[in-house]
Amino acid sequence: MPLTPAAGGALLTIRVTPKASRARLGEAATDAAGKPVLKAWVTAPPADGAANRALIELVSDALDLPKCDIEIRRGLSDRTKTLFIEGDAGELAKRLEKALG
Repeated sequence: MPLTPAAGGALLTIRVTPKASRARLGEAATDAAGKPVLKAWVTAPPADGAANRALIELVSDALDLPKCDIEIRRGLSDRTKTLFIEGDAGELAKRLEKALG
């Protein structure tokens, strides 16, 4: 699972594809280095932070959390990003599983 507990919340590793036909979260996969990542697609282009804002909104909606509880910790200009999500890691894992359903 690409979600790992961290102090005050959890870290979620996501592989983002910008300029998709529709925004959605996909399945968990492994990247080239063998690390687990969650696939995501956003409709926004990767310019001026639009795709990053769209990703935060997508994850916020999927987990039913305020956007202010989610921040990009690594990968601001990369397709693979690490998000910090504030909250109980166990509860966040349940919400993510439900969202991926």
